[in-house]
Amino acid sequence: MNRPPRPRPQPGSHPPPGPPPHGTARDAAAHRRTSTTRFPVAADDALRNAGWQPGRWDMRQAEEWADALRGHVSPGGHRHAVFPAAVEVWAEFGNLPIAPTGPGRTIAPVSVRIDPLHALHAARTLADLGRALRTEICPLGTDGPDAALLAIDTEARVYSLDHSGDWYLGRDFDTAITALLTGVRPERLIRPAAPPVSESAGTSTATATATATATDVDADPVA
Repeated sequence: MNRPPRPRPQPGSHPPPGPPPHGTARDAAAHRRTSTTRFPVAADDALRNAGWQPGRWDMRQAEEWADALRGHVSPGGHRHAVFPAAVEVWAEFGNLPIAPTGPGRTIAPVSVRIDPLHALHAARTLADLGRALRTEICPLGTDGPDAALLAIDTEARVYSLDHSGDWYLGRDFDTAITALLTGVRPERLIRPAAPPVSESAGTSTATATATATATDVDADPVA
């Protein structure tokens, strides 16, 4: 059977447009959430043992936490900042009992609990740290046996606040939780100060003695 010849493109013509390119921040975040090679083995084991799996997403719980934080006002008038970087972490990892499954690389690994209401009464503490770093800070939960406050800024960088000072954990939550679960030593962010306390006590961990700004903490902790 003779087939009719295929039409040739005319000079100056273009092929039909293909699908739009992917690569937006939202696309990248969705890809990370469903990737099966997202975390190193030690961190991946700990997360899966806690009940996490790629694609986990409890937005209902995240929205309840967001409402509770937005509705809290300290005696001094301080409020919590709530923004997408924090809400996404709550939705994916909220309420999981995440514990390390192996030894640490340079220090002892620690457990992590994502529940921002552990820091409900630390609005002033987080606001002071945010002011020192020229950003906003939102609580994520706690880490370690002493329940240090785990927090995130608007650029998704993660910090830990405990009785000995404030610490930079990584450029995003994946980096931070991997460091916590595999025992990577964090970077000290500011000088030691008082531990986080209730706003009603009138004290705060983050003070004017901060020695780093948000632009100084782009590098991740290294072993």
